Amino acid sequence: MDRSLPLKWLFCLSLFLSTNAGLVVAQDRPALTPAKPAGTATAIFAGGCFWCIEADFEKLPGVIGAESGYTAGKTVNPTYEQVSAGGTGHTEAIRVSYDPARVSYQQLVDYFWRHIDPTVKDRQFCDIGSQYRSGIYWQNEAERKIVEASREALLKSGKLKQIHTELAAATVFYPAEEYHQDYYKKNPIRYAYYRNGCGRDARVKEIWGDK
Repeated sequence: MDRSLPLKWLFCLSLFLSTNAGLVVAQDRPALTPAKPAGTATAIFAGGCFWCIEADFEKLPGVIGAESGYTAGKTVNPTYEQVSAGGTGHTEAIRVSYDPARVSYQQLVDYFWRHIDPTVKDRQFCDIGSQYRSGIYWQNEAERKIVEASREALLKSGKLKQIHTELAAATVFYPAEEYHQDYYKKNPIRYAYYRNGCGRDARVKEIWGDK
């Protein structure tokens, strides 16, 4: 059972009431990757609450945007309620669109490590449950080699004694409901309260330092 669920549901419920938008039904959310503009690529990461990792990646030069969603599960077109309950096998994730001429996949992977806590299993910060596990999901052989080499380099460096982050081939990525997209922009006060209360930045600094 995810003990942080009441906190996160409070933010989701307040957004639902303020916008009167309701929940987007699963059938309205396309699972297939949309056509990408020429010269762009995508990458899939899971780093706990997708509001937070989306906000982190959209600060990185070369990243065009990040989309919150669900991946690495077994249920077709899962809803937020289903994923949050922990029964679908999915993890909250993001699909990053980026310009390879400005930022490489290797740089994205390095950036990702330093914005999560790889030392814990089936949780990130205050969010507990397999639906919040961290992960890197490669989409081709070149990405797989980069991801696995990156993990080995971190272990050999002695910086981390253990890494529980899931490394696996990408499966279907399901975009999350619209009210989750760019949550940190739509609801900056609620988002800041949630992120600070979760202790995310403090724990990241403890592991990785200021840089």
